Order: sequence, then structure tokens, then C-alpha cells
Amino acid sequence: MSNKNRIDSCESCTQKWRSFSYLSKDELNYINQNRYEAIFKTGEIILKQGSPSSNALFLASGLAKVYFEGLNGKNLIMSLAKPGRMIIGPGVYVNSRHAYTASAILPVQACFVHFDVFRHLIRTNGAFAESFIQEISANSLRIHNRLVNLTQKKMPGRMAETILYLSNDIFNSDEFDMILSRNELGEMSNMAKECVVRIIKEFEGSGILVSHGSRIKIHDKEKLNTISERS
Repeated sequence: MSNKNRIDSCESCTQKWRSFSYLSKDELNYINQNRYEAIFKTGEIILKQGSPSSNALFLASGLAKVYFEGLNGKNLIMSLAKPGRMIIGPGVYVNSRHAYTASAILPVQACFVHFDVFRHLIRTNGAFAESFIQEISANSLRIHNRLVNLTQKKMPGRMAETILYLSNDIFNSDEFDMILSRNELGEMSNMAKECVVRIIKEFEGSGILVSHGSRIKIHDKEKLNTISERS
């Protein structure tokens, strides 16, 4: 793995985090001088739950899953991370440990910035600090809503929510290649793989979607939304 950065600068990066728009050229250069890149193959661990947390992570390309490692090898996928998103947990301010694991679903080009750099910018740039707090708060709210839905919705509602998430937030399309295995869909919907297969077949039988191999095409999004909201 090469130690040379492939991205010329934070200022010119096409996938830079939105909060960087509040930084001056000098501040962006400060980040650029204190970052490093790494390439991860599909399936490789990027961050490990419980390991020391000293860097903020950004994806320049690829896709990663962010999940909690539970008991007896049971995982719970909370989200998928696309380029331009910051991946950081509350541990940087609590116990300096990662609260979850992130691994590559597709090959990932990642950029790491030591959190001491962010501490300095948060203390010296009010607009950036407010944007950072908004990001952390929005992420906490997403996790809260996910946990509520996973515990209160029935299985069809949880599966409908997962498919809608992939359609609306990840692929921005009603037709996409299912990059998650049936087991991973179960980890994202809090159900067994066998239940995932059964419910997808039920959705197909109801004309809600069509599944050909790894390809998913949603035919009745309104009905899928209704199942997600009411089941």
C-alpha cells in the first residue's frame, strides 16, 4: 500500500466534507498538511470497534458499512457511508475508542485527519464548530430513529425501510444492484437471513418490486412507503 496521497489538496477535492466550506484557504491547507490516505479492498476493516479513536475518517471513493458488533458475532448495520461523509463516533470526546466498526463494501479510498486538527479548528472557527455540532447531532438523531424503528416495527416494515434507504439515500434510484448480501440485509433490518428471503419474495408476489439476481427494481414505491410507515 502506497504512503503517497493521491488527492492533491483538500481545497480541490471533489468529495470534501460540506463543513469544510466554512474554512479559509489557510485552514484547509492546515488540514491538508495533517492528513493521510489509505486504500481498502472490499471486506477490509477500516475502523475497528473498541480500537483507539484519534482520527476523523472521510471517504474519497467507494462505499463502507458502519455497524455495531454485538454478542455472539451478531452485527447491526446502522448506515452505509458514501464519499464526502465524515465518520467519527462520540468516543473521541468520551473514551478515545471507536464505538463501531466500518468496513469496505466496495473498494475504498479513505482520508484520515487527526482529531487534534479538528479540536484546534473547533476552538478557533465558530462557523466550522457549529457545522461540526450539527453533523454530530444529525448522526445521533439518525441512530436514535434507526434503533426505535428496529425495535418497534414489524419485519415487513423494517425490510421496506431498508430498501427505501438504499433507493433514496444510497443509489438515488428505484432500480439498483443489491450490493448487500442477504445476511447483511438481515443485519441492517435486525432479522434472520431466512426472513429476509421470505419477505422479499412476499414483496415480489405483491408486485411491489422485482428481484433478478442482485438487481432490484421497485414498482410500487407508494406501497413500500406505506408498509415502512405502518408495519
